[in-house]
Amino acid sequence: MAINLFTDRGVSLDRQKFTWKELVQNPISKLDDEAFTRVRVILMNGVELDSLRMKQVMLRTNGPLREPIAKLMRTEQHQATLINWLIGADHSPIETTIGYEQTAIEVTASVAQLEADPYLAQGYRYALLEDFDHLYRYSALLDRLEGKDANNITQGHTDIIPARPTMVHHRAPEHELLRPYERTATLATKLHALTLTGGEYQTHDYYMNIGPLFTDPMARQLYAEIASIESQHITHYGSMINPDELPLEKMLLQEACEVWNYSACLEQETNPRIKAIWERFLDYELGHLQVVMELCKSQGIDPAELLGDGQLPAPIVFKSHREYLREVIANETQLRKNGTEFVDAAQEGETSLLYREQMNSEGSPSETVSATYRWSAGTELARPPLRRVA
Repeated sequence: MAINLFTDRGVSLDRQKFTWKELVQNPISKLDDEAFTRVRVILMNGVELDSLRMKQVMLRTNGPLREPIAKLMRTEQHQATLINWLIGADHSPIETTIGYEQTAIEVTASVAQLEADPYLAQGYRYALLEDFDHLYRYSALLDRLEGKDANNITQGHTDIIPARPTMVHHRAPEHELLRPYERTATLATKLHALTLTGGEYQTHDYYMNIGPLFTDPMARQLYAEIASIESQHITHYGSMINPDELPLEKMLLQEACEVWNYSACLEQETNPRIKAIWERFLDYELGHLQVVMELCKSQGIDPAELLGDGQLPAPIVFKSHREYLREVIANETQLRKNGTEFVDAAQEGETSLLYREQMNSEGSPSETVSATYRWSAGTELARPPLRRVA
C-alpha cells in the first residue's frame, strides 16, 4: 500500500471521535499474541506521546496556533490511551519492561540498517548495544523476583546476553551529544531520529513511574540506574535532530513520522483486531498531517520542502535482527564517546570517567542484580534442580 503524504488525506479531524469503551479495548495476550504485536503497541504509544509532548511546547509558545493544536492534542491523547491500554494486566511490570527493551533493540536495529548517513547509523548502533545489555539486566531481575524466563516475553526473537556493560553507560552530558543532521537531510533520516527519541522518552518515563513502586531495594536501584541511561539516550537521539528547524516544521515532521510508523505497523501486523486499529489511526494521522500542512502554508512554509514528493521512506522491519545484532556486539562493544565522536575505550572523555567513578562508588545495581545470572534457552523449567545442602 503506497501512501502519498500529499494526496492521501485520511479522515478529517472533526470526524475523529471516540467513546470510553473504544479507548479501553481488550488487551493483547501476553503469550498468545506475537511478540512483535507487543513491540508495535509499545512503539506507537511512544510515538504518540512524543507528538503530544511536541505540541504541548508549541501550545505554550505560539498564541495564534493554540486552538488547532489543542484539537490535535485531544485526539492524539485518546489514540495514545487506546494503544497503551492494549498492554494488559497479565504483564507484570518487569515483563512489560522486557517488552520495552525488546522494542528498543529490534526497532533500533532496523533503523540502524535503514539509515543512510554512516555517522547517524553509528549513533543508532551505539545506543542499541546499551539497550541490549539492559534486556539482560532486567531479565536477571525477572528471574530473581518472579522466577520467570524473559524468553516467554521475547518469544525467542532476541538474544538475552550481555553487551556493553550497563555500569559503563554512564557518561558526562557533554559526551552524550551527537552532530545533528543537516536541514537538507533525507526525510528518512529525520523520521528515524524522531522515532527513536520518542521511544526512549517513553521508556524513561515508564521506568521513572514504575521503579519507585518496588519493595525490593535492588529493583528500585536498577530502575533508577537504567532510567538515568534512558535519559542519556533521549539526549543522544534528540541531539541528532537539527536545532534550526522551525517549530512548525518540527510539528510537520512529527505528523509525517506518525504516518510513517502507522503505515509500517499496518503493513506487518498479524492480529486482525490490532491491524484495524493501525488502519484507523493511519487515516487519523493523515488527517492531522493535512491540518499541519495548512498551518505551515499560512506561515509561509512550503511542506514540499520538508516532505519532498510525499512518498514514505522504507519502513521499519518488525522481525528478529539476531545475526545483525551479534555482528554489532562482536565489533562495537568496546566503543565509547568523546564529545560527539565514537572512540575506543582508551580515548573516552575524561569527565565521563570521573562521573562514572562517582556514580558507581557505592556499587553498581546492574552488576549486582546479574552477578549469578546466566540465561539459557528452554525456559526456567529446563534448568537442573539446585542441590540440597546437607
